[in-house]
Amino acid sequence: MHILVVIAHPNQQSFSHAIAQKVIDGAKDKGHTVKTLDLYQIGFNPILTKRDLEQFEGVKMPDDVLEHQRLVEEAEGIFFIFPVWWYGMPAMMKGWLDRVWSAGWAYHWKHDPEGSLLDHRPCTILALTGASSNQLNRWSYDKQIHHLWRYGVFGYCGFDPLRITILEDCAFDGSGKHRGHLEAAFRAGQQIGSDPEATPGIRCFLDHGLDHKGEKFIPR
Repeated sequence: MHILVVIAHPNQQSFSHAIAQKVIDGAKDKGHTVKTLDLYQIGFNPILTKRDLEQFEGVKMPDDVLEHQRLVEEAEGIFFIFPVWWYGMPAMMKGWLDRVWSAGWAYHWKHDPEGSLLDHRPCTILALTGASSNQLNRWSYDKQIHHLWRYGVFGYCGFDPLRITILEDCAFDGSGKHRGHLEAAFRAGQQIGSDPEATPGIRCFLDHGLDHKGEKFIPR
């Protein structure tokens, strides 16, 4: 498979980059080819402009967006690797999604979109947080993040199967979890396309008339 690894962290020496490298090593270990897209390093502009909004009038997207869409189209599997800041993705990552996953290319512009225009491909999201499992579980932050990203963001990007993993305690190596996270990242790179932790995407539920709990969905 040809794998696209998208990383969003401004520090090249960050633990996020170390995780990304392990993913790359794992994928190559299984014979996959890898393209790395480091959004900060290339200076991607994440700001959605008035020009970008012309997509809703059928005007083609700017050249930088078209280039990134080409990279996505070429990929048979995708990784997203980024830190969790303020219990969300970095502005750079969000801006990349805002601009690149445009109407007419990623989805139909209509009142009730149902999935992506893009071919299905496996996707793994490794989101690094400084929070402990205690912090995440206390207010169910981890469950809310999973739900939002699976059904409100990445679920509409043609990703199937989809794995979302929140790596805890990444800010403090004293937690003793760094080594385990690095090993998990290597395995994730190896397993893309056959990852036992990946589950069916939103398209599967829609095709079978199910809601997010796997129960029969009856439209109003």
